[in-house]
Amino acid sequence: MNRPASPLEAALHAAADAAGAPAPQLSSFRRIVVKVGSALLVDSTRGALRHAWLAALAEDVANLHREGKQVLVVSSGAIALGRNVLKLPKRPLKLEESQAAAAVGQIALGRAWSEALAHEGVTAGQILITLGDTEERRRYLNARSTIAKLLELKVVPVINENDTVATSEIRYGDNDRLAARVAGMTSADLLVLLSDIDGLYTAPPNDDPSADFIPVVPRITAEIEAMAGGAGTELSRGGMKTKIEAAKIATTAGAHMVIASGKVKNPIRAVETGARCTWFLAPANPVASRKRWIAGALEPRGVLHLDAGAVAALRRGSSLLPAGVKRVEGDFQRGDAVVLRGPDGAEIGRGLVAYDHDYAEKIKGRSSDEIAELIGFEGRTAMVHRDDLVIAGGG
Repeated sequence: MNRPASPLEAALHAAADAAGAPAPQLSSFRRIVVKVGSALLVDSTRGALRHAWLAALAEDVANLHREGKQVLVVSSGAIALGRNVLKLPKRPLKLEESQAAAAVGQIALGRAWSEALAHEGVTAGQILITLGDTEERRRYLNARSTIAKLLELKVVPVINENDTVATSEIRYGDNDRLAARVAGMTSADLLVLLSDIDGLYTAPPNDDPSADFIPVVPRITAEIEAMAGGAGTELSRGGMKTKIEAAKIATTAGAHMVIASGKVKNPIRAVETGARCTWFLAPANPVASRKRWIAGALEPRGVLHLDAGAVAALRRGSSLLPAGVKRVEGDFQRGDAVVLRGPDGAEIGRGLVAYDHDYAEKIKGRSSDEIAELIGFEGRTAMVHRDDLVIAGGG
């Protein structure tokens, strides 16, 4: 005889039913971030890479790639691999020991991913970032542009925190939150957290065998946050607490998130074929979330006055090129929000400008081919890229 559902479980399932929220299908997503933790990638007893498991995951990633999806990987493992090579003691490492281990291990980790994906006919590109790369405007835009170009070139970016230079004051501390920031930064619509647990329970299942499994979380409430436990293994800095934090970051940015077991081979295929996992649902898609953020959450720092041709091009979905800008107002920096106005002074839209005010002044009304000559370096083709603008009454 089945026991009655707990009040919390009943409330969660009722919320899911009310939202009309069945578990999404992996096939419906366009840009997917896959996060892999150290505990899955590295054998803790030997300190060595699990090559067969990585090969199976690379096969999953390549299958998504062949289906036309853009895939990014956020991978831990550098410190775990490096500490074994350096024969560092099995105790919490000092900062300088962690940085040394990361420096050694990152080479091995990058090579492993490159070789595993190459075996599947996919090119990998390595990106190391720190907290400032997703928090500081200029560095955020640079990282976003680099990743966008890699995806355009059909490359799978393999991303890790730059532990060789990050200190405790300027680091994420875990790759769950890093992966969520990357998902937001790249406008991904799905974040997959591969874990040593298959999803969210009402209590840590290792401590409470009667804990209830939760398949869908339509909204992260205080009750959901209260379920989080601590880190599970010595290699992992994350636990369910950091996964809930990651879910808050990702879903706010418009990306769904799924926690799934990485203990099986081909873990992404397992999710596709119905394996147990927990879905956290986003209230809006990432493009819509970003557009709302640009339109209403940022204080404009300047104004770009456009000619009629530029206005027409923007309404057709084009980026704003320097040639269409007739006048520049304000003391803005690259990445600041600016208002776009047409010839009659009416607001056309808002966007994030790709140049500081001084450079914008120099290249306004000029062809994009002249940018390097005018400012002394090869800058962005667009004054405001179409991904970074919202048109009044439109997209």
